[in-house]
Amino acid sequence: MPIFQYTGRNNQGQAVNGNIEANSADAVATQLLNTGITPIDISQTDKTLQTNQTSNINFDFNKNKKPTLDDLALFSRQMYTLLRAGVPIIRAITGLADTTRNQVLKQTLQNVRAEIEGGHELSTALSHFPDIFSHLFISMVKVGENTGNLDDVFLQISSYLDREKNTRDQIKSAIRYPIFVLIAITIAMFIINMWVIPTFAKVFAGFNAELPLPTRILLSISDFTVNYWYVIVAVLLAVYFGLRHYIKTEKGHWQWDRFMTRIPIIGSIVLRATLARFARSFSMSLRAGVPLVTGLALVSRAVDNVFIGGHIADMRTGVERGDTLTRTAASTEMFTPLIIQMLTVGEETGNVDEMLEEVADFYDREVDYDVKNLTSAIEPILIVFIGIMVLVLALGVFLPMWDLASAAKG
Repeated sequence: MPIFQYTGRNNQGQAVNGNIEANSADAVATQLLNTGITPIDISQTDKTLQTNQTSNINFDFNKNKKPTLDDLALFSRQMYTLLRAGVPIIRAITGLADTTRNQVLKQTLQNVRAEIEGGHELSTALSHFPDIFSHLFISMVKVGENTGNLDDVFLQISSYLDREKNTRDQIKSAIRYPIFVLIAITIAMFIINMWVIPTFAKVFAGFNAELPLPTRILLSISDFTVNYWYVIVAVLLAVYFGLRHYIKTEKGHWQWDRFMTRIPIIGSIVLRATLARFARSFSMSLRAGVPLVTGLALVSRAVDNVFIGGHIADMRTGVERGDTLTRTAASTEMFTPLIIQMLTVGEETGNVDEMLEEVADFYDREVDYDVKNLTSAIEPILIVFIGIMVLVLALGVFLPMWDLASAAKG
């Protein structure tokens, strides 16, 4: 897309100039007038903004990251404020594109502005960037355009994204601690096998006696680690990258998401956090006026879990066949009886969105409590595991010494 250089005067009569990306000089003039600038001269340059921005992006990796939930939540909140104040959409997006720090979002908003100037609706322009704006985000904007409540929709999206970030942080907190402990234990065992046990092996070699079975096993493992450590590292790296590649496949992604909901202790936290995400996003879509079946289809892709998303898609199929939302939810066997009862009340009173919001709050409270007590729940298991490991090492190291002491006394 070409760049146009312009000169003009603002509302105070001061001379201003700059560069703007647009499809034509008329689009530049329209954009300047919308921002309160009267154009005097507009001329096209030989460069394109995309090339210039690409050059900047290559040298600033921090700004070249994909927009985070915080970035999108801030954008939505600012759009709500600007639209509520009566600022035109093009002018609002132009201002936000100029002030955002994320270069990817900046480029995206500039392209969205160009699409709108070309005659497209905002939702259509956003749909051209599915990697930035989710299907749920775009559908909500579409509903806002159709109902004339676009500002309120952006406020709902902002609130949803804030809570979505909180849910993701809770899931990460639940997973981070045990992973860190397992990595620390693995490193400790590697150090013991590489440097500690070989030191004792030199001592045992001077005994000139048959060593106990636990000691022989430890020495064999240590010898293998010392002689073939590069093989162990290569296997671990192959397993890691192989698992990452497998998870990217459709079957692997489904099995991994299913596994994450069934890990002892942690799985229940991940499951309830994901169900809270489902309930809140579904409630938001219903409150905005999205049809029930369409809302289920959108939410099934928004929960960020293929396994649970498949169950939500099954709920959509059941509703399409004429079944009630409560019966389809019960058939998935994911929801507690209390949640099913709340959905029943919601259908009977016509307040499903409010009941779903209550469900999301209920799950959030449970997840928050479990995450805070996760350490106390995992510590006994880790203590037992470390105790067994220390016992095996102690037996392997001290049994030969005890045998030698007994033989000396005899």
